[in-house]
Amino acid sequence: MTAVAPARVRAALEGSGEVRVDTTLLELVWAIGEVTEDEREVIAAVVALIQSGRVRLRGAFRDKPLSVLR
Repeated sequence: MTAVAPARVRAALEGSGEVRVDTTLLELVWAIGEVTEDEREVIAAVVALIQSGRVRLRGAFRDKPLSVLR
């Protein structure tokens, strides 16, 4: 995992401007996991970021409904 992933995701988490991050689900979960150990918070943050449009998934989960992630 690269150090770039947390920086890109951090920008989306902070909600700075109109930043939209394209990332994989793994990078997103990993980056959020860096700031919390509570898996419920990780899941809530992932869902909130995807629903808000600040994060768009690449890779295997691109354009999949959130119900697939459950």
